[in-house]
Amino acid sequence: MVKIRVLVVDDHEIVRLGLTHLLEQYPDFESVDSASNLAEALLKAERVRPDVIIMDVRLKGASGIEACREICKYFPGMKVIMLTSFSEDEMVMDSIYAGAQGYILKDVGNDELIRAIRAVFRGEAHLDPVVTNKLLERMRRNGQKSDDPLEQLSEREKKILICIAEGRTNREIAQKVSLSEKTIRNYVSSILTKLNVSNRAEAAAYAAQHKLTSQP
Repeated sequence: MVKIRVLVVDDHEIVRLGLTHLLEQYPDFESVDSASNLAEALLKAERVRPDVIIMDVRLKGASGIEACREICKYFPGMKVIMLTSFSEDEMVMDSIYAGAQGYILKDVGNDELIRAIRAVFRGEAHLDPVVTNKLLERMRRNGQKSDDPLEQLSEREKKILICIAEGRTNREIAQKVSLSEKTIRNYVSSILTKLNVSNRAEAAAYAAQHKLTSQP
C-alpha cells in the first residue's frame, strides 16, 4: 500500500497533535512530522519530503500563505492544503495564487478532511463547500478579472499599499487601520503577490508610478 506522507504546519501544538493523532488512525497515511512556523516548515519539507502539507493560514512570524508560496516555489511536487478558521475571499484567493491545492475550514469533519487530503494527493483541487459558494458568488459579482494589477487590490489593500509607499512599518499601518500586525503581514504578502513585485520597495515604487496617494 502506498502511504500518503503528511506534514502538519500549525502554530498551535494542540492542533498539530490532534491532526497527527487523526492521521494515525488511517492505514494509508503517514504523519511524517510537524512544524510551527515558516522556517520549520521549509526545513522539514526539505528533510522529510512529504506528499501533502496541511498548512494553517496564520502562523507566528509569517503567514501560512507566504509559507505555501515558498514551499510551492522550492518543492513544486508537494501539495498544500490550507486549513483555517477563516473563509474570507481575499485569503482564499491569495492561497490559491500562492499555489495551494486545497482550502478547508477547521470546523470540517474528520471524514471530509481525509477525503480532501486523498483528493489533493491524487492531483485534484479541493475547496470547502462554503468557500466554493463564496468564490462563485464573487465571480458572479465581479465578472472577468481585470488585467490591471491595481484593480485586483481590494480597497483595504490599496490603503495599506499607500501606507507602504509612505514608508510606514507594519506596526504603524496596524495602528492606522485598526488591525493586528499579523493581519497586516498577510495583507502585505497578498499585495506583493497581486502586483507581482518581490518586496516593499518595489510595491512603493509601483504606488508612486501609478500616483496612488492618500486623500487630503
